[in-house]
Amino acid sequence: MPREPLDLMQGTLDVLVLRTLAWEPNHGYGISKWIRERTEGVLAVQDAALYQALRRMEKRGWIEAEWGLSDTGRRARYYSLTSEGRRRLQQEASTWRRYAAAVFKVLEPAPGEAR
Repeated sequence: MPREPLDLMQGTLDVLVLRTLAWEPNHGYGISKWIRERTEGVLAVQDAALYQALRRMEKRGWIEAEWGLSDTGRRARYYSLTSEGRRRLQQEASTWRRYAAAVFKVLEPAPGEAR
């Protein structure tokens, strides 16, 4: 039975979007779709939150946008990483890896502890 997608933890959306755009420039729907597919449906991004994040990251200089045509021929804003965005992605990814490693240490049974 398929599970419901998980809600994103606070602070994860920026790093997910930056990582998605490290792959290639993309529009909002494409970003959301890439994250959903990459996580096998476990993470789903809400449209309002995504577009707020995109505006915020554009103001901070992490991404830039230009108009283009989607695969369906519709006008869409395509977002791409700036050099500052690439630096930010490296920082955020490093922080998340450290955080996840620490959480996994807590979740694993201690030596001699039953699972």
